[in-house]
Amino acid sequence: MRLMLRRLSTTARLMQTVAHPDDEDGGMLTLEARGRGASVLLMTLNRGEGGQNKVGSNLSDVLGVLRAEELLASDEYYGVQERFSRVADFGFSKSAEETFAKWGGHDVALGDMVRVIRTFRPDVLVARFSGTDRDGHGHHQASSILTREAFRAAADPKRFPEQIAEGLEPWQAKKLYIGNVCGFGAMTCDDAKWTVKLNTGQPNADLGGSYVQFAMQGLRHQQSQGAANWNVDPGDRFTFYRLVDSAEPAKLDKDGHERDFFDGLDTTLPSLANGIEESKAPKLRYELQQIAIRIAKATEAANRNDVTAAAMPLMGVATTFKQLSADVGAAGLGASAESDLIARLKEKSDQAEMALDLALSVTLQATVVSRVGPDGRPVDEAPKKEVDAVTTVSPGQEFLVAVDFHNGSKDRLFIDALKLEVPEGWATISDKTKQQAIKPGDNERVVFRLRVPKNAAYTRPYWHRDDPDTESVNHIDDEKYATLPFPPPVLRARAEYSVEDPSGKKEKNGVGATVVTRFVDDAGKESARPVAVVPAFSVALEPGTQAISTHNGASTTVAVGVSSNLSREAKGVLRLELPAGWRSEPGQLAVEFVRRGDKQDFPFKVFPAGLQEGRAKIRAVLESDGEKFSEGYTLVTREDLGSFYYYQPAVQRVSIVDVKAPHDLKIGYIMGAGDDIPTVLKQVGMDVTLIPAEKIANEDLSQYGTIVLGIRAYDTQKDVVANNKKLLDFVAAGRTLVVQYNTGVADFNNGRFTPFTAELSRARVSVEEAPVEILAPEDGVFHYPNEITARDFDGWVQERGLYFMDKWDEHFKPLLSCHDPGEDAQKGGLLQAQYGKGTYIYTGYAFFRQLPAGVPGAVRLYVNLLSAGHDKQ
Repeated sequence: MRLMLRRLSTTARLMQTVAHPDDEDGGMLTLEARGRGASVLLMTLNRGEGGQNKVGSNLSDVLGVLRAEELLASDEYYGVQERFSRVADFGFSKSAEETFAKWGGHDVALGDMVRVIRTFRPDVLVARFSGTDRDGHGHHQASSILTREAFRAAADPKRFPEQIAEGLEPWQAKKLYIGNVCGFGAMTCDDAKWTVKLNTGQPNADLGGSYVQFAMQGLRHQQSQGAANWNVDPGDRFTFYRLVDSAEPAKLDKDGHERDFFDGLDTTLPSLANGIEESKAPKLRYELQQIAIRIAKATEAANRNDVTAAAMPLMGVATTFKQLSADVGAAGLGASAESDLIARLKEKSDQAEMALDLALSVTLQATVVSRVGPDGRPVDEAPKKEVDAVTTVSPGQEFLVAVDFHNGSKDRLFIDALKLEVPEGWATISDKTKQQAIKPGDNERVVFRLRVPKNAAYTRPYWHRDDPDTESVNHIDDEKYATLPFPPPVLRARAEYSVEDPSGKKEKNGVGATVVTRFVDDAGKESARPVAVVPAFSVALEPGTQAISTHNGASTTVAVGVSSNLSREAKGVLRLELPAGWRSEPGQLAVEFVRRGDKQDFPFKVFPAGLQEGRAKIRAVLESDGEKFSEGYTLVTREDLGSFYYYQPAVQRVSIVDVKAPHDLKIGYIMGAGDDIPTVLKQVGMDVTLIPAEKIANEDLSQYGTIVLGIRAYDTQKDVVANNKKLLDFVAAGRTLVVQYNTGVADFNNGRFTPFTAELSRARVSVEEAPVEILAPEDGVFHYPNEITARDFDGWVQERGLYFMDKWDEHFKPLLSCHDPGEDAQKGGLLQAQYGKGTYIYTGYAFFRQLPAGVPGAVRLYVNLLSAGHDKQ
């Protein structure tokens, strides 16, 4: 309540820009939004889809959906809005120049940033980064460079004129700050380097700790970034920013400093009348002054924890804001001034509604129900198991929504309307919309029957990439959602009600809610999820990529997973669309589903024609009731997050690889953070067994010729650390161990996991086309069972490698060398050592990206690494 009143009493608006999820200055955002009541927006250029996943195997665009959900969960703590641009995270970049080249130049991301500035209209623009080399990542540098340019470009009607044609007005923010002026986490800073120094470690009683500690609770939701256990100790914690541009003369103290971003700016409610001729809006300033007085009285009551007493001064505030907006619209102020003022009055009206709802303890719930009795109440209100709950609906279906209004106040309220806000074309039926009184503590319910139209839009991301391995800019499928994290929920409910003041006058107000389904998850915990519209069938080729060896015979197997979202029996015909000359057995399959949620896997044997190295696609198509379905959707969620659906075409990208694989070599693969390498190895004919890390201690390792440690195994699997000696003994006995990259540099080096001294570093080669030199062409790893040449490094995706060794004992032999442009050669990406009778290999090359992408040369080289030491056998 106090936060909402704090926000209602100020016009301050701040926008921070960053590159990726987890870049944000959460302590600063929380201080400004929750401590000072500013309306704050965070713009994150991309969704982090090119990063690593520290809690699972999802990568690329589905990781982007997950990270967007994680960031939104963090934003709930910060108290901010979220926006994104259309550029994608294509992996680590060492320069802004490379970043802009991948993003199609400045204007792609800049246009989205300008759009957000013109829409949100911030007073203050704050870049998290400095735009210099000290930011490290090229994306970081680019985000600040773009912010500096956008500060002025947003005010120039000649820049991005198509936005002006849409109705957006130019906007000049008043001040621009940059961050990272003293290094991240710095507690002290040269006074000449900063303008604003904020202590985010100061406590706030409403938050139960300091601003940065509360923000850290939110940041912990970003588990894919490894943030689950991050903490901040109590005490001072400073963040520094420097003023680098201003639309008005800066008002600095004698030392060139400010106390806050908004120093020198009038952010009181009456300031909305500044610059407006009184003759054109004679009531504006007076009414705003009166509203400010009433909000102050409500705040006094809230500070006494007398929420009920806060309701009286808030009555009519939202209505007054709405009337002022109507008056401004008729005042002829000019397009820009009118647009800005009406937008701010609308925001304040919405905030006033929410504040009064809180003061009156008014709530609204809108829930999908299965059926109702004669009294209109649901027969089965107890949440069902998730598999039985209606969390998704499909075109043509009907379902019920119960909208419940609760009067938690001490006053008698009058319901003017309970209604559903639905997309155009949806059919709704209800029998209660007339005004009626509702006593204190009582509920009122309306049950709606809805029918989903045949042409209903699906609940899906509004952006996509046709080929995430090569594209760095998303295609926007619906521009009206551009820059939003996700499209808004498809269904919302709203209650419009009135409350009597002491004079008997009725003041109108309203409250809204998203329509959800309540269910019990597998752990027995009750949860809720917004209703989503999905296709009647989900069709997916599993897996989405496949590598076929030219040496493995003339057939392969494809599985098509189909699930039904229909609550009735459904039939259809399933077939594959194949490249010319290819055929499948069977040619098509009749499919039948009995109930919602049914899922079946349908195998097809595929016979490729003329196996030559190259690329091909297999598409699955299901035809039912005259409609064709050829894409699959999966729910992306976690217990601590919201949810959204990720869609993929029912296409399997086939990479035909000329690779010889030793079928009699038994491979043991110990998974780390999760990757899809074992799947590809099996596809090309290798004998691979997954060994759970917790079973290493008791596993008979002698049955394997080679053991592979998956990516980040030492970082994520304590049993790998505990059994490292057993793994080295396995090598000494005459076998092969392949260790892939880890990110915990200090822990890895302190653990001394390698058989001879070697030091892991953060060195990487981010340019995937960087030339690779074979340093030991005579070594068997380049000859058995496949001949490796320079062409095997063509067509790699995203990066060459990461976390290379930078020092090593003479027992190690470097096998490859490469480097990013302008840098020294990196020779620590592939090291080999003979240890006892066996072979130890460390590789930082990004095989976890290359093999799932079906890069032929990477597949051949990886097979050779697994075969190292076995060629003579």
